[in-house]
Amino acid sequence: MNEQKLTETEMTLMEILWQREKVFMKDILEDYADPKPASTTIATLLKRMQNKDLVGYKLYGNSREYFPKVKKEDYFQGEMTSMIDRFFNSSVSQFASFFTSNSKLSQKQLKELREIIDKEIEP
Repeated sequence: MNEQKLTETEMTLMEILWQREKVFMKDILEDYADPKPASTTIATLLKRMQNKDLVGYKLYGNSREYFPKVKKEDYFQGEMTSMIDRFFNSSVSQFASFFTSNSKLSQKQLKELREIIDKEIEP
C-alpha cells in the first residue's frame, strides 16, 4: 500500500473523485476553493495518481473523464492497517488502548465505541 499512499494534495483531489465518481477536468477545477490550482497542476497530480493505479480515465475525443480505481473505504482500510502495523506492531489492541487513552473521548463516546464492538462480537 505504501506505493499507493496519497500525498495531502493528492488526497484533496481524490476526495473530489470519490464524491463525483466520474469527472472531467473542468468539473474538478470547479470543486476547488479559490485560489484554484492551475489545470497543469491537476493534470500532474492525476498522472501521479494513475501511476499509483488509484485513478483511471476514459477518453472522449480529446477529453478525459477521470474516475477512482479504489473505493474510499478500501483505501482507508489499507492506511489504517499500515499505521497499526508500523506504530503498534500489528496489534489492534495496542492501537485501541492508545486511541482510547490519548484521544480524550467522553464517557458517551467510549460507550458508543463499546456498543459498536459488542455489535461486531454478537453471533
